[in-house]
Amino acid sequence: MKNILRKIENNIKKQVLMPLNSHNWDHTERVVKLALHIARKEKADAFIVKIAALLHDIGRRKEDKTNGKIDHAKYGAKLARKILKKYKLKTEIIDKIAHCIEAHRFRGNIKPETKEAKCLYDADKLDSIGAVGIGRAFLFAGEVGAKLHNKDIDIKKTKPYTKEDTAYREYMVKLRYIKSKMLTNEGRRIAISRDAIMRDFFIRFIKEIKGVI
Repeated sequence: MKNILRKIENNIKKQVLMPLNSHNWDHTERVVKLALHIARKEKADAFIVKIAALLHDIGRRKEDKTNGKIDHAKYGAKLARKILKKYKLKTEIIDKIAHCIEAHRFRGNIKPETKEAKCLYDADKLDSIGAVGIGRAFLFAGEVGAKLHNKDIDIKKTKPYTKEDTAYREYMVKLRYIKSKMLTNEGRRIAISRDAIMRDFFIRFIKEIKGVI
């Protein structure tokens, strides 16, 4: 299994290179570490979790190119099946890995059903909050051409993947809800402090935008 894992990891790294820094290989590596940590706590299958974490964003390039019209989780699961068949893994294992990938998206309509899928889901979400999450939110906003802040825009009327998609918008429509969406006990524990860091940052951010000294 270790040899297979090493080969898959080396080949995947070449295929998962992303043009956008908010979802680059660094993000993948952080998710792998978080997912394996949670897997140990939850007694999930580490082999399945690691491969799923390595492949979880393989469909991201397609979603970015279509401005979100294609679900990278579902598309990525299909790509993963094709890739993993080359390594002659059992169909049962491939199915489990594919489920982890197709169910990891926050805005997706497929719910994580297995321990492994829940580990990946929580790990990916945890990387979107806390100090790293703040940095990634602003990175993504810059990638879509958004301003630092749009104080005169009603967030409820804004759209993702547009110049209206600021870091603060992402926090208001998604990131502040991450903590309550955790699926594992360890994910919930980690999310508490990360959520607090992000909440305090954006409270201060808005004050400074308004000119508070």
